[in-house]
Amino acid sequence: MSSTSRAVYRHDEMRRLFDPSSIAVIGASPRAGSFADRTIQALRNYTGRLYLVNSRYETIGERACFPSVAALPEVPDCCIVVAAKDAVEEIAADCAKAGVGGIMLYASGFSETGRDADIGAQLRLAQIGRDAGMRIVGPNCIGMLNFGSKAGVTFMLPPPMEAPLPHAIGLVSQSGALGFSLAQSVMRGVSVSHLLTTGNSSDVDVADCVSFLADDPACRAIACVFEGMPDPMRFIQAAEVADAANKPLVVFKLGTGEAGAAAAMSHTGSLAGEQAAYLAAFERAGAVVVKDFEALVETAAFLAKAPAPRARGVAVVAVSGGAAIMSADKAEAHAIPLPQPTPPVQAILESRIPDFGSARNPCDVTAQVANDPESLTACASAMLGEDHYGTLIYAQIYSSELSAKRPGELAAIAEKHDKPICVVWTTEWLEGFGSKEAETNPHIGLFRSMDRCFAALAHWHAREARRARGPRLLSRLSRPEAAEEAAALIAAAQDRTLTEREAKTVLAAYGVPVVPETLTQTEDEAVAAAEALGFPIAMKVESPDLPHKTEAGVIRLKLKDAAEVRDAYRAVMANAKHHAPNARINGVLVQPMAKPGVEVMVGGRVDPLMGPLIVAGLGGVLVELMRDSSLALAPISHTEGRAMFEKLRGRAALEGFRGAPAADLDRLADIVTRLSEFVADQRERVAELDVNPIIIAGSDAVAVDALIVKA
Repeated sequence: MSSTSRAVYRHDEMRRLFDPSSIAVIGASPRAGSFADRTIQALRNYTGRLYLVNSRYETIGERACFPSVAALPEVPDCCIVVAAKDAVEEIAADCAKAGVGGIMLYASGFSETGRDADIGAQLRLAQIGRDAGMRIVGPNCIGMLNFGSKAGVTFMLPPPMEAPLPHAIGLVSQSGALGFSLAQSVMRGVSVSHLLTTGNSSDVDVADCVSFLADDPACRAIACVFEGMPDPMRFIQAAEVADAANKPLVVFKLGTGEAGAAAAMSHTGSLAGEQAAYLAAFERAGAVVVKDFEALVETAAFLAKAPAPRARGVAVVAVSGGAAIMSADKAEAHAIPLPQPTPPVQAILESRIPDFGSARNPCDVTAQVANDPESLTACASAMLGEDHYGTLIYAQIYSSELSAKRPGELAAIAEKHDKPICVVWTTEWLEGFGSKEAETNPHIGLFRSMDRCFAALAHWHAREARRARGPRLLSRLSRPEAAEEAAALIAAAQDRTLTEREAKTVLAAYGVPVVPETLTQTEDEAVAAAEALGFPIAMKVESPDLPHKTEAGVIRLKLKDAAEVRDAYRAVMANAKHHAPNARINGVLVQPMAKPGVEVMVGGRVDPLMGPLIVAGLGGVLVELMRDSSLALAPISHTEGRAMFEKLRGRAALEGFRGAPAADLDRLADIVTRLSEFVADQRERVAELDVNPIIIAGSDAVAVDALIVKA
């Protein structure tokens, strides 16, 4: 993990703020509908000690009202500051002086305005808190909910605050409004321990909130709405805290566009943009990333209930052939195996399912279940008892009063076999009979989408596989002196963009296989070089002003003899002068043609927030056109390098497509690992790397072209 501006706060440092035994509302008011009044109403069921502070009143309702924090009978753990912006700083100083554990600031008009004076005011607040060890949430914050103590520290109307169950999830959101919308999931049966929102994050931020929940016993999994932060590696540190506690962290990231990506001189810039960098960092830290907001709570709630999977196979039971087909489609889309039952279980299925049903996996027991109510549970129990099934999916097609009994029946089967069951609620009556019973049951995961169900199962399997591999082990592949040699070569290059020849010389120091070549200045020299290297030949104009050679028309391939070399020399030189009349031309590179094979690209860049990144995909222009690439934080291990290629949607091209020899993935992993070491070593000197293509045929691999841009 990269260095951070400060370590994340841990649970004990925030306990008084997020799990307070006493709360004071500063700026309490009897005015109906005011933020203060709404806050007091939100705290009406709070189990701790509640104090009101306002020098203008002696009582508010039936409660005493104190003139200041110093006048309270005890130092409160948490103070909610309901005051105008101009009064906040003085109140914060009074709280700090009194020894308050933490404060929640509603007031807006601070750094979110972008004005220097307002930013300065927020920085002063943060300093007051840091100096006193008093944690601050906000300003510009909606508040937080602690369902265990019923602490509604907010001016919003909180949902019913029932005590969290053992499978409760904690919610964290940088968007206060979205956070409170997620908290309303309790209305449909989701168990929630906390909702923590952050406002402007003058002190406590989203990373600290995740860290708090990671160590909180009331929370079994964490669901987080993440926008971004100035030092995202602190969030990665918090994710690692959660992972160390074996507490699933599920993240939905807002702002998935690539407007923030670095301007690209190569494919790398567009492939290794801000969003891709965040996702790679989340994955490295063990977080589960969902693509849709609607999947966030469903996935976290399932992972909070589910033990480690005992098998990858999934059994499917439905009373609809269409639902069975849908499940098969989504299983294939998410690479989830649906193995067939063994003969003994097959016999049980055949004995309970009509001929027009399907006594296989997916299993369609048909609507005849109405005449044989126990057939569904008999089939489900028989299938879930198989060792090669880790879970079972039941598609709830239609909601009726009878369906309210189904979750209990399925839960008994799940408990018997110690495996979770997923109910996919396909009816559009989203809160119909049985939905809440399924949601509240600790043995059942409820999903309102077949696709999201299989996506969650894929995350479940991947998370367990990663944890089973144990800690990351990095073993350097390149020579110890490679970093120093490469640094000297980069420094010696005259231009910010190294020529292809210079770039490949740098990469060769790291043990990356590169194509041999000769730089020529005349037709005769080109012919002599071609004859020495051996036909067929490739020729390219070398110019620091022509980084995109294909577009400039300055490449010729598969030249078979001296005559073709002479014609090619004249053509590429003419095209270079036409494309860029003022371009500096060093000459023409003559290279032997690489053996036919699969083209692969590997790139790297140094992200200002995430640090060095490495990206891999199929080569040529397809990698950018198809957006099929894999990205990781550099450096990587050999195992991680292989996984980068295994993740590609187009990996079939590397597996011997249409009779071609399969690419040696270990060889590719060796190359991408060495290149990741280069990017990590040279992070202060290099802004961008693009090696495209690397041509691999079996275990023979060679880098044909390369681009390095200095920082």
